[in-house]
Amino acid sequence: MMNNTILIKNALILNLNNFENKKQSLLIKDDLIAEIAETIDEGNVDKIIDAEGKILLPGLINTHTHLSMTLFRGLADDLSLDSWLNDHIWPMEANLNGDYCYIGALLGAVELIKSGTTTFSDMYFYMEDVARAVEDAGIRAVLSYGMIDFGDAERREAEIEENLQLFKSCNGMADGRIKVFFGPHSPYTASEDLLIKVRELADEYNMGIHIHVSETEKEINDSLDERGLRPFEYLEKIGFLGPDVVAAHCVWLSDEEIEIIKKHDVKVSHNPCSNMKLASGIAPVSKLIENDICVSIGTDGASSNNNLDLIEELKTASLLQKVSTLDPKVLTSDEAITMATIKGAEALGLENEIGSIEVGKKADIILIDTNSANMVPDSSSLSSNVIYSANGSNVDTTICNGKILMENKKLTVLDEQEIYDKARKAIKELKEAI
Repeated sequence: MMNNTILIKNALILNLNNFENKKQSLLIKDDLIAEIAETIDEGNVDKIIDAEGKILLPGLINTHTHLSMTLFRGLADDLSLDSWLNDHIWPMEANLNGDYCYIGALLGAVELIKSGTTTFSDMYFYMEDVARAVEDAGIRAVLSYGMIDFGDAERREAEIEENLQLFKSCNGMADGRIKVFFGPHSPYTASEDLLIKVRELADEYNMGIHIHVSETEKEINDSLDERGLRPFEYLEKIGFLGPDVVAAHCVWLSDEEIEIIKKHDVKVSHNPCSNMKLASGIAPVSKLIENDICVSIGTDGASSNNNLDLIEELKTASLLQKVSTLDPKVLTSDEAITMATIKGAEALGLENEIGSIEVGKKADIILIDTNSANMVPDSSSLSSNVIYSANGSNVDTTICNGKILMENKKLTVLDEQEIYDKARKAIKELKEAI
């Protein structure tokens, strides 16, 4: 990699260790944070960014989404999960191909970059095409192929091979920005044989696992009727759980299941907007945090959200916990920020590389402009200003792996209008194909 230095000066750096408000400068060399100090020599620096009036924090981490589903934004609103999936989403997905998923992923990448997300964890189909979009966009991703076998042995083998091929083809690509996980869809779409095999292969290949668990009350009741066990009890029984498992949703949990999650150090991805829109319920996030369980944040797909704005998601998460517990002190703005930064990194096994502003970590950084009507006057706390006042449109600059992807709210890597035009064409064709 060519030597590349970027100096960001006069920034209000949001330090996750103590959340103090401190104006400092930061030096990026190639893909790493090289120095943080009150003043840094400007000599021999390739680029200087004056961040006066801007909050500097780690690039946000979205631990559960289906990026290519941006194409289905607004396709099936105001429906239950069952009807949403069976009557609308699955019929549309039957006509997907790699080109559609590529353009859908590019559209999602534009939205992520513009709203401050530099890393996302994705589970979907045609994932090698999604990887291509990640490489083009310059962002960081953990990709998994959504494996569904419904007990069919032949399909099971094909699904496993598909995910392994993704690992062999894409793990470590895009200058190391892409990591591959296994993606068994859920305990109700993936058979016990598939889940057990995934556990064995995850251990063999040292891969993480991304799965939906306990999203709806129906899922719990069906599991109890079929097995006499709740989903996490079942997953523990078959030896599936471990610290490398990221469980999305986790809405309907018993106290015993919370103990199981804690015991196996399972990571949770909380998706409040999707859970609210589909009327799935409210995840007991404050209780999970009280039990020292790693809780990160995800948007889910844009078809059930309907956007990928992680700052909006964090505000929703915080307010939802307060109103559901009737306690204004739960899920504070400080705790919310950690969900989208260091806890997100921890969930994805990337805490030594990203998730905080520290020398030696990857230069995944965003700047939020406080010179905006919704950000003035400045809050006494940087985290509260971000969580309760800001939204994705306040993000001014997005840097990933030391490369500027957006500056002064203008993308430097992708042609927005071309992507919008192609995305509109793609969804028109998909609708006509049904």
